[in-house]
Amino acid sequence: MERLEAALEFVRQLDPEPIARHLQEIGFECTRCGRCCSAADGEPHTATVFPDEVRAIQTETGDEWAEIARPMPFGIEDGTGETFEWALQTAPNGDCTFLTSEDDRTRCSIYGSRPLLCQTYPFSLSLPGTGVSEDAAVESAGRVRASACPGLGAELDAERARSMAERLKTRAVRELEETIALREQYQPVPDPEGVIVHDSEGAKYPDGTAFEGTRR
Repeated sequence: MERLEAALEFVRQLDPEPIARHLQEIGFECTRCGRCCSAADGEPHTATVFPDEVRAIQTETGDEWAEIARPMPFGIEDGTGETFEWALQTAPNGDCTFLTSEDDRTRCSIYGSRPLLCQTYPFSLSLPGTGVSEDAAVESAGRVRASACPGLGAELDAERARSMAERLKTRAVRELEETIALREQYQPVPDPEGVIVHDSEGAKYPDGTAFEGTRR
């Protein structure tokens, strides 16, 4: 069994209860500070969004694909190149385009259809064979890793911890499934003109339409 397939089988069998207990051990309450949705150190906000998540946001908002998602910037130079997966679109200031303000606090304008990455921030799961560095965490308990966030350390009740644990497991499964599918779909595009995005469904143009081997 391949490394990614083995990791996928492992995470599918994870018991959410220990994950929930570890989440409570770390603790969390969102302060709506907006830092996780904002540009940082001069770099635009980058949050992975899967193709079906883009379509869910389209259904909620009526926006075009390119208004929701942009090509992941890594691998693109001077507006040309191949990259893998999508990131949520950003506003001119580099913040997530769906970050808004309300009563001096921030809010997500697509909260009901926000991607799994956003639903589970600041937490992630450390899994065998996936290359996730435990050093990336500022807090950890068991397999749960937490990124820097002002909300860490707040009381997290059992019900919310269990819900978050389930979503973390779902996210880990989806990330591995997407990576495996991307690996199976990937076919390099020699000397691309413009940007080509490879995701779990195949190669696409930045507007989300399928790449058919023609240039435009």
